[in-house]
Amino acid sequence: MHTSRRAYLVWSAGLLAYVVAVLQRSSFGVSGLEAADRFGASPTVLAGFLVLQLLVYAALQVPVGLLLDRFGARTMVLAGAVTMTAAQVLVALATSLPLAIAARVLVGVGDALTFISVLSVLSTWFAPRRVPLMTQLTALLGQLGQVLSAIPLATVLHAYGWTAAFLSAAGVGVVAAVAVLAVFRDRPAGSPAPEPASTPREVVDGLKGAWAHPGTRLGLWSHAGTQFSGLVFALLWGVPYLVAGQGMSPTGASVMLTVLVLAGAVVGPVFGEFTARHPLRRSWLVLAVIGATALVWAVVLLVPPPAPLWLLVLLVVVLAANGPCSAVGFDYARTFNPAHRRGTAVGIVNVGGFTASLTTTLLVGLVLGVSGGYTPEAFRLAWLVQFPIWALTTVLVVLARRKARRVMAAEGTVVPPLREALRRNRRRRRDLS
Repeated sequence: MHTSRRAYLVWSAGLLAYVVAVLQRSSFGVSGLEAADRFGASPTVLAGFLVLQLLVYAALQVPVGLLLDRFGARTMVLAGAVTMTAAQVLVALATSLPLAIAARVLVGVGDALTFISVLSVLSTWFAPRRVPLMTQLTALLGQLGQVLSAIPLATVLHAYGWTAAFLSAAGVGVVAAVAVLAVFRDRPAGSPAPEPASTPREVVDGLKGAWAHPGTRLGLWSHAGTQFSGLVFALLWGVPYLVAGQGMSPTGASVMLTVLVLAGAVVGPVFGEFTARHPLRRSWLVLAVIGATALVWAVVLLVPPPAPLWLLVLLVVVLAANGPCSAVGFDYARTFNPAHRRGTAVGIVNVGGFTASLTTTLLVGLVLGVSGGYTPEAFRLAWLVQFPIWALTTVLVVLARRKARRVMAAEGTVVPPLREALRRNRRRRRDLS
């Protein structure tokens, strides 16, 4: 398949929609303290904003996949852009807490419709050998939305106020919707029509089969253990923590979120190359990132605030590795499942990190609420809720890895790099014994 300029134009429109979706998703991350003042929200209630948003996102992963098969990517991405634009207008004008919460739920709905829909058109517009690269670029460049929320949106918020900031975010959503409507297409003209959507029975069988394989669960726990800390930091509690818990200025905190995004852009390709070259070491990468994140957080929380700037920068850089490492979970879904149920497996894996994220978000808010609000000591206690999640997911990763390797070896379906690595491991064990 020859990649045409039209293919890159279509991808660019989808990428713009995803960048804007990330901007809308992360807009509360730079406005948490302002939201608390505007709506008189306690830390627990403020956490509820993001919890509901993430809960909706996670709950819609599998249903969105089914809708995608039935209605196509263009319809889904356009619906996502329109939904998030309307939601941000509601946020901008809201003066009551219930309306603001409902608006953030709608942001979660629109966000859930976007990413996997954009990814779905890559295989129809690009040659198979280019699809992995385009997938990585989409995920990587999409995080520019966090930069847009951390700098331009935060600048408008602090200079012109709440309403102007969120109306500007809605305006960007209109641009994305127009671009999708004008340019984005499911497949090139003349391409064969997609296969019929799965029947309800086939959907249920696919879900059962994907969940039954321990490789899918290995991806789920890997995603859960590596995504949540960086995501919770970026989407809600990072700026309030840096400002109220560490004494940084709002501008300095926004710069730190930008560092998080840029560091992730550097780490992502490195992790991708590592997982491609060392498929049997993917779980070790996951465990290393979980361990490094827990260690740096422990040091930061043990140091009386304000912590040295270099230590906070180190924390942000380590958190930046969480997102790229969580993509290892999707790699497990791809390599441990046949083609007909990979989408289902990816949906299952994607639930893991967002469930851990919404749990952490809520627990941090609860601890802040009972510990005195936005104070340095309250934040030091609140961030401790992460450690049990790391401990649990570490155990589950190790157990699922063991079962996955046994199943793959027994079925004889281990891909060549995995098979050869397993053989080397068995020879080493024999030599040691």
